[in-house]
Amino acid sequence: MIEKGLTERQIESRSGWKGVGRHSRLPSPVSLLAALCVLTSMRVGAQQDLEPRQLVEAPTAGVLPGGSVGLDLRFYEGDGLLGNLWVGLFGRGMVGVSFGGRDLLGNDEVTLNPRVEFSARVRVIEEGYKMPGIALGYTSQGHGTYDRELKRYTKKSKGAYLVASKNFKSLLGHAGLHIGANRSFEDDDGDGDFTGYVGLDIGLGKYLMLLAEYDLGLNDNADNSLGSGKGFVNAGLRFTGASTWAVEFDLKNIFRNGMREPHPDRELRVVYFVKF
Repeated sequence: MIEKGLTERQIESRSGWKGVGRHSRLPSPVSLLAALCVLTSMRVGAQQDLEPRQLVEAPTAGVLPGGSVGLDLRFYEGDGLLGNLWVGLFGRGMVGVSFGGRDLLGNDEVTLNPRVEFSARVRVIEEGYKMPGIALGYTSQGHGTYDRELKRYTKKSKGAYLVASKNFKSLLGHAGLHIGANRSFEDDDGDGDFTGYVGLDIGLGKYLMLLAEYDLGLNDNADNSLGSGKGFVNAGLRFTGASTWAVEFDLKNIFRNGMREPHPDRELRVVYFVKF
């Protein structure tokens, strides 16, 4: 008997069934993602107990199973730590809270984020043979250092978003394509435009997953914004040691949109999951 709320990716994993399917010239981020899309062909799910709920920063249509809890710890520049706690609701939604700060290690003064942030997501349409899974969500949690003058994180929160996710099979393994649109409410910099993102997760065998995403950054290219209009390209490599935990290494803002730092951001992420 198949439990309600399980995605096709989860069903395949548990049963073993496989369904059918700013100065140099750099490659366009969109073309890089499009090239990866060519690898996808037949529709199946990944060999993982849990569907990806987030790529590097981009949310997907994935949700936690009902009666489960997820803990997400992200270690970032400046001895920063961001913690997210999620609770799954009835297999169709989840809610979460997050909090963090910088200089938590060492002898510098600790700088905490100004408030606890809130997130929620509901999957309104389950994935079908031709139809992607679709979710509505909201998050006030951005990424990186909080700028108290501009009242925003280095990378703005997604705010309200709509995302569609579809599972495939690629030449490298199982994969998922994710396309979203969002409107952040961190707009004290005068840029509150709607924007969007696209991303991929590609399984490399049973334990590794390659992540790639491109955020258009249309809400971060005004005069007072931190971005410069090129969008944000992030990539990551996730190792899933068991069905309950994963470790991930991320490279963020690879093409240095805004040129605030001379090199891409390097972050470490640890994810833990338990079902009651």
